[in-house]
Amino acid sequence: MWPTIAQVSVGANVLLLAVLGGIWARNYWQFRSKHTLGLLVFSVLLLAENALALYYYMVDPTLATWFATAVPAIAWRAMMLLHVLETVALLFLVWITWD
Repeated sequence: MWPTIAQVSVGANVLLLAVLGGIWARNYWQFRSKHTLGLLVFSVLLLAENALALYYYMVDPTLATWFATAVPAIAWRAMMLLHVLETVALLFLVWITWD
């Protein structure tokens, strides 16, 4: 159960960061402000981190198997909690950015 929640959360993070990155890229091209550029760089780096995590959880032959079979439940709960908290933060950021 914990791995599935973590994987879904990381997948949602990738989608949310793609949306935010698109909005901030459009705003940067329009306004050329350092603040918007900083937000765009932030979204790209966090998107890379989440895409790598998703790859490790689901695709990498060695780590995906290890995550599915050998990671203790306490570690999965901790990783899941961090991913879910990040998803909540990104949902809030999308909401205030979209508004």
